[in-house]
Amino acid sequence: MRQDDEDLVRARQKSRSIVMAVLLGLFVILVFAISLVKIQQGIDAR
Repeated sequence: MRQDDEDLVRARQKSRSIVMAVLLGLFVILVFAISLVKIQQGIDAR
């Protein structure tokens, strides 16, 4: 592969990694929020 091709591949890998990191972070926040709501509902039910 030429250097230009390798740079293009690396740039795509980096952008894909950033997208995956953001999606994983959003998923963690979603699970955390759902957990908080379920805990709060359990407290309110008493």
